[in-house]
Amino acid sequence: MPITRDVKTHIRRSPYQAMAATLTMFLTFLVGGVFFLATMTSVMVLGYFEGKPQITVFLTPKAGQLEADNLKAKLESTGKVASTQYVSKEEALTIYRQQNQNDPLLLEMVTADILPASLEVSATDPQYLSELVTAIEGTEGVDEVVYQRDVVDSLLSWTNAIRLVGGTLALLLVIDSLLIIGTVIAMKIALKREEIEILMLVGASPWAIRAPFVLEGGVYGLVGAGLASVILGALIAWLRPYLFSFLGSIPPFGMLLGSLTSPVFLISIAVFIAANLLVGFILGAIGSSIALRRYLK
Repeated sequence: MPITRDVKTHIRRSPYQAMAATLTMFLTFLVGGVFFLATMTSVMVLGYFEGKPQITVFLTPKAGQLEADNLKAKLESTGKVASTQYVSKEEALTIYRQQNQNDPLLLEMVTADILPASLEVSATDPQYLSELVTAIEGTEGVDEVVYQRDVVDSLLSWTNAIRLVGGTLALLLVIDSLLIIGTVIAMKIALKREEIEILMLVGASPWAIRAPFVLEGGVYGLVGAGLASVILGALIAWLRPYLFSFLGSIPPFGMLLGSLTSPVFLISIAVFIAANLLVGFILGAIGSSIALRRYLK
């Protein structure tokens, strides 16, 4: 096709400019992909912990279902509670026996009477946990509140930091990529100015003139995104055993990282690469379009 032939000619005649544009897109998608994967991982880990009881309220020995119901009503009235679950003394004993079934010594002399009833609370957002703990403390029938504040706060801090730093850096790299591609295309427009004027005089359509430049920018984005995707995919495959040992107990990661040949893993990698290629092509085409609008009127 004439358009693809023109694109090949443009790239062959200015290899260093093409390499600069492709390298810029490569770095954009490599760094952006790393931060995207880190953000998705932190969000999934945070989501997993959000679905677990985040606050355990142990009741006094004399307290029971009534006190738990009163506390449940108090917490639900705040609108910040996702779920609550009452665990009776008998249920606590059953859980204790399951957790220590391989150690008979720990099961001796342990009865339901010495285990406290409890109320397990999950918040709609981890940021509400401190407020809920404050509301729980001092309530009648409450003996102790167990709240892994450090873990939750660390997860929130890491997630917010990754989002902020990753988003800012990715935005800067995208802007840089658009500028580089726009500059490369602008230089090529200037070099082909006479040829473009001749095409206009003979009645060539605007699209026929612009298409090779738009497609050329898309090719830079496509190649850069493709190279970054290959490296990221290989890095994920190499780190998979380490990631599985660290995150395998969390259900989404257990399914995703269980095996290199698992359908879930292969489909996820394929979708990630396809999305990168599509975004890369679109980003490169946008950069070219900006230059065309500015220098080819």
